[in-house]
Amino acid sequence: CPGNGLCRANVHEQTRKQVALLNATAQDLFSLYLKCQGEPFSSESDKLCNPGGVFFPAFRVNRTSEKKEVMVAMYKLFAFLNASLGNITRDQEELNPTAKELLDRLHNTTKTTRGLISNLTCLLCKNYNVFQVDVSYGESSKGKSAFKKKQQGCQVLRKYVQVIAQAARILLPHLSPA
Repeated sequence: CPGNGLCRANVHEQTRKQVALLNATAQDLFSLYLKCQGEPFSSESDKLCNPGGVFFPAFRVNRTSEKKEVMVAMYKLFAFLNASLGNITRDQEELNPTAKELLDRLHNTTKTTRGLISNLTCLLCKNYNVFQVDVSYGESSKGKSAFKKKQQGCQVLRKYVQVIAQAARILLPHLSPA
């Protein structure tokens, strides 16, 4: 592993806190996103933000899954999310340049996600000698209409709210320093 042994002493605790923070702030980020998109997103979010058609990495682990399997699934999830947040942030900087609170939250969520990816990389390397994980990224919104960009953002963020809650339930017990 490149940089083997470079995990911080508190890497488990830090990872746990990052997942908990993302879980605790996901719904507020989604709500603020909707508010900033205006109509029809604020009133028809159930229909417009249905994440059914949106690609998201499969997350088929549960509390009885092997720790390595959980860590790999988490890495795939957060690598995807990091790329998606980049797309959403870029679109919002273009579509809502004055929505400072939303942009700040998107930037903060991205920073936390990047820190989490770094910690997961370290844990996967150190504990399982896994240093390459195949990841998939969501569809780019470049070249789409403003409405489609807003819709793709709200679909991804709605799905994120659902998946981060599940991820937190499953990952947190695996992160006790054992």
